[in-house]
Amino acid sequence: MATDIKNTGYDGATLSNSTFKFDRRDTSLIMAHLYVGFIAILLGGLAGLLQVLQKAGYIQLPSWIGYYQLLTVHGVLLALVFTTFFIIGYLYSGVAKTTGGVLSKGARTVGWWGFWLMTIGTAMAAIPILMNDATVLYTFYAPMKASFYYYLGLTLVIVGSWFGGIAIFMEYSRWKKQHRGETSPLFAYMAVATMILWIIATLGVAVESLVQLLPWSLGLVEKIDVALSRTLFWYFGHPLVYFWLLPAYIYWYVNIPKIIKGKLFSDALPRLTFILFILYSVPVGLHHQLQEPGIGSAWKFVQVALTYVVAIPSLMTAFAMLATFEMAGRAQGATGRFGWFKKLPWGDVRFFAPFLAMVMFIPAGAGGIVNTSYQLNQVVHNTTWITGHFHMTLATAVVLTFFGISYWLIAVLKGRKLTQFANKLGIWQAITWFVGMLFMSVPQHILGIMGMPRRTSFTTYGDHEVALTWLTQSKIMGIGGALLFLGILLYLWNVAYMLWAAPKTDTPMEYPIGEVTEGAAKTPRILENWWLWIGITFALVLIAYTVPFMDLLRHGGPAVPGLRVW
Repeated sequence: MATDIKNTGYDGATLSNSTFKFDRRDTSLIMAHLYVGFIAILLGGLAGLLQVLQKAGYIQLPSWIGYYQLLTVHGVLLALVFTTFFIIGYLYSGVAKTTGGVLSKGARTVGWWGFWLMTIGTAMAAIPILMNDATVLYTFYAPMKASFYYYLGLTLVIVGSWFGGIAIFMEYSRWKKQHRGETSPLFAYMAVATMILWIIATLGVAVESLVQLLPWSLGLVEKIDVALSRTLFWYFGHPLVYFWLLPAYIYWYVNIPKIIKGKLFSDALPRLTFILFILYSVPVGLHHQLQEPGIGSAWKFVQVALTYVVAIPSLMTAFAMLATFEMAGRAQGATGRFGWFKKLPWGDVRFFAPFLAMVMFIPAGAGGIVNTSYQLNQVVHNTTWITGHFHMTLATAVVLTFFGISYWLIAVLKGRKLTQFANKLGIWQAITWFVGMLFMSVPQHILGIMGMPRRTSFTTYGDHEVALTWLTQSKIMGIGGALLFLGILLYLWNVAYMLWAAPKTDTPMEYPIGEVTEGAAKTPRILENWWLWIGITFALVLIAYTVPFMDLLRHGGPAVPGLRVW
């Protein structure tokens, strides 16, 4: 079990050609974030398993556990806590690696402040959820009302994540001052872009929480403007998707080329891709509110158009990745139209898991185009189609990539070998997850077309024939949920093995950072003019949101008291 990964079909050439070792202080900061993420995915996955088994009719929950309570635990721990902690830990590692090998004392201090704010906030939000006093399905959606401590806790998580962004900005700025006139490391550049998007996006939910939800939950105001609350939330809710996705793109663009013995197709293209994601993913939240009154249809159309434009950087990424794959294969002697495909390292979990994620992202992206279309959205809005889309994007395209990152990142940080055992177990875990997600998300799409509402534990709507079909598909979803939880257990078993049982080595495993191919076009300096791109982003936000917000404030949405969901 302790043999090296090179015996799995990957020759290990890049595993020992670098003597770089992380500073133990940086390792502690990064691993602290990963540890919280590991706990979150276990508890959140367990809640998801119980939830889907209840919905499928396989089990009956005890009276002291509520279905919607589990739904809130599942959403908060997986969609918010696991992703945020893992992303920031991963970004710290790449930024430290590419900006000098060690984080500065100031950045590390700010990073720890952020970690403790996020951790305290998570614990503060978890207590009312467990007490069934925050059953709001993670969306901050009024008029569902949670405990004051829930909103305060998640606000601390957001503020703590801003500290993480500040630490990354500090390291990027330090490198730029030391290398004036040079193009910044691609990983660091993309990390900065990710955190800029995140901070701009979270301004909406921060305003919602501080101005509306916290005073409302304290009883300082009796009622809340639902339309305004939801608009502020979705200002944040859509770019949240890209906060999840961009770190996966970083891995695809920067780390995978080295793993497959290739080079980056271009340095400028991924930078432009991330700029476009910032520009076009922030001012598009209204496309989640196409069926809601109070917002003019013309302004909904503007944001629908901007949402369609977001497909362009995703298509650019698909082109760049396929070009990188083909170039790597042909550099290793591949011939014929598709001979390069055989040269890819299929036996290496660092490539195999994210490749499955890329495959699933194809139908996920197509589903996203359906979601943002006026007429088609009327068919699938608030049905389980949306849930299936969510699982294909976040829970597969993103999370499978994070699985592929975890194993080698732990090996690098802890000075251990990514053994044949860990590699094979990781491959089987990725397959289990992929198959489980097919069993989960495909029925969700089918049921969504048939009209099954999401966010409900019931499967018996309609006449007998419809109810029977819904129940049958739900039972298939239950099988998928069981496979997905098995995938979580395999993942955490492998993580534990890599942390404490894999053999240590004096020759550190390499942190894979790809190089740009010779002859690639020079990167335009304008791409690093962050004030320009941030200014354009806010200009687009003002164009997309000024009139809708003025209308909401002038006419006022329905002000209602809080509701509890048990």
